[in-house]
Order: sequence, then C-alpha cells, then structure tokens
Amino acid sequence: MKNVWILNHYAQEPGGAGGTRHFHLAEHLQAYGWHATVIAASVEHQSGHQRLAPDEKQRCDHFKGVPFLWVRTPEYQGNGGGRMRNMLAYTWAVLQRGTTAKLPRPDVVIGSSVHPFAAVAGALLARRFKVPFIFEVRDLWPQTLVDMGRLQEGSFMTWALRKLELWLYRRAARTVVLLPRAWEYITPLGIPKERVVWIPNGVDLSLFPRSTVADTAKDQFTLMYFGAHGQANGLDNVLRAMKHLQEQPDGRHIRLRMIGDGPLKPSLMAQASEMGLTNVRFEPPVAKSHIPNLASQADAFVIAVLDLPGLYRYGISMNKLFDYLAAERPILIASDAANNPVEDAQAGLTVPPGEPQALSEAIVKIANTPLAERQRMGCAGREYVEQNHGFEQLAGRLAAVLDDVCTRR
Repeated sequence: MKNVWILNHYAQEPGGAGGTRHFHLAEHLQAYGWHATVIAASVEHQSGHQRLAPDEKQRCDHFKGVPFLWVRTPEYQGNGGGRMRNMLAYTWAVLQRGTTAKLPRPDVVIGSSVHPFAAVAGALLARRFKVPFIFEVRDLWPQTLVDMGRLQEGSFMTWALRKLELWLYRRAARTVVLLPRAWEYITPLGIPKERVVWIPNGVDLSLFPRSTVADTAKDQFTLMYFGAHGQANGLDNVLRAMKHLQEQPDGRHIRLRMIGDGPLKPSLMAQASEMGLTNVRFEPPVAKSHIPNLASQADAFVIAVLDLPGLYRYGISMNKLFDYLAAERPILIASDAANNPVEDAQAGLTVPPGEPQALSEAIVKIANTPLAERQRMGCAGREYVEQNHGFEQLAGRLAAVLDDVCTRR
C-alpha cells in the first residue's frame, strides 16, 4: 500500500463541527491501495478549541483507521493577526523534520489551501522526499479575496500572493480543484488543462439514511440553514427575506432555524433583533454526526451567496449543499454561480442573490407546494448526490490522480 500525506490546516476529524472532506477521502482511499495521513493544526478553526495538552507539541490520533497528526498552533479569535500567526506556526511546525519523523515515508504529498502556506509546506515536503506534489485548491487565493473586496488589485499583498500561487501551480504535478470551472482561471497562467482535475466536495451517504416526510397537519413550516455564519454566506439577505415573510399573512407560519457559528453570527443576531424578527432562531453548531438527525426536522433548506459580480464565476462546491441534497428536502438557493447543483438535480428553487423579496416569495411557494412534489424534489436531490458526490467515488477519482502521478515519475 502506498502512502500519501494530506496537509490541510483546518482538516476536521469526524464528530466535530465543520467539513470532513479529507477524513472521508482518506477513509475511502484505503480501498484503492492508498494509506493517507492527514496533517492538521491543533486549534479547531470554528470553536478555537486547542486539541493538544499544554505539554504536547504534536499528537497522532486515529479515526476509523485514518491517522490525524495534530501539530501545535497558537489559539486565536477572528481573522486578524492571531489567525495569521496561527497559519505561519502551522507551516513552520510541519516543516520541522521531527514533526513527521514517525510517519510512513510518503509516495505523494498533497498540499491543500484555503490559505496557500499549507500548500507551500506540502510542496517543500514533496521536494524533500523527492515525490510528486499535488496542489488542492479549495479557494482561488488571492482572486476570491479581491472579488470580495478584502484585497486590492495591484497591492503588494495581492502581487505576492499571485506570485506564490503561480509557483504552486507550476510546482504541482496535478492541481485538484473543487470548483468546476476553476480551470478557466488556472490555464491562462500557463498551466495545461490536463493537469487540472476537478474533484468537488461530497457527502458521506452512510450518515444519511433514506428518509420520508410524514403527511401530518402542521401549523408551522420549518426552514433550516446550517453551516458557517461568515461574509461569503449571504445570510443578511436571508434575514431580510424572513422580515418580508413575517409581514405577510401567508408567511407567518414559516420559521427559520439558523444552526452554526462564524465571525458574523453576533452581528446577524443583533440584526435580527433590530428587525424585530420573531420567526428566526439561532442555534449553536453541532457535530457532523448529528446533522442527519437535525436535517430530518426540516421541511426545506435555504442557502445563499453574496451578490458580487464575478465572485462565483468559477462555480460553488459547498459542503452544506451536498448535505442538504442527501437529506431529501427541497432547497431554496439564492445564487448566480457558474454551476447550480440544485437546478441540475431539480431539487428546489433558485432565485438571484441579494433579492430578499424574491427569496421570500420562493419560500412561500415551497411552503405551499404539495407534500408529494416536495418529496419528489427531495428524492431527486438524493439521487443526484448518490450519482455524483459520494465520497467513495470521489476517493476513487483522487486515487486515479495519485496513481497517475506516481506512474509518470
């Protein structure tokens, strides 16, 4: 069996709150002849929880046969200097020879963003061991930050990040992207299209048993959002839609449960209070293993993105979206991204982003849709992820990439 190291700063073990992409890929890679070790930071990003004891510099835990090597990083809050120190501490720690000394020697190293420094560490480790490097691009830094207005085009930081990403693309034997049209961004940089491989996010279908919606008389329709409460999630638009519903007689039976955490949650709660919303309830994040039971309590799900021209021109691949589809409930999506899994699956309704009136009208339409049609939408979504986004098949696609780069050495 060959060995692959997966470096992702924010990789999450099963049972925690947040995405578990790399755990599930590693779990299923074993069936294809690959043993994966996930190397991640000791501080959990969403909660700030420090996984290591005060006297531990690192620790290797095993989850269903998947080793997670936690390397010590400092605790932080928010997105300021503390988070940057945490990023650099992870990169520095991973590159110390003693950190990975007890791991099986890699045949391939995967360096995964969000931030590029983890990928840089992966590239340098691959060079140290003289093995292929795979660059996994979860977000197109710095382009996403420029599109969101957090970086200015032409600034030194943007220039430096562009130089860094180009070095990573050129260094990589393959670039794995989560966005279906990311190749349109990467190939103009001089990277051959055949070296860019799309492996989207997925869902562990074993966690989501096939479900049914009981046809019982209810005086309340439950809309649900679970996931990050951050800048990219467009949740202020959702709150404005709920304000419209609260003011309409045909929308007063609709309630929204917002489950999760993130940097904007306090301000969103304050906004809901200022708007006098009585039809929105904020709830804490839950472990990934609890999401299926939670999702079964919903009548429909809602998801939104920011209304920024060009931000999603390369597509979307959100963890929560595939969980929604697996849970067999209709979905309302406010998006104009280059791809739309909800539309592809015929699993719900789509409205433009940034238009709360349109979103509120779509919510009322779903709430008034007969149960049989809502069930059809839910089943269509489930069938779509079974065909396209199960982690077992996604791991097979990743294994094919690993085998290919090893063969070409």
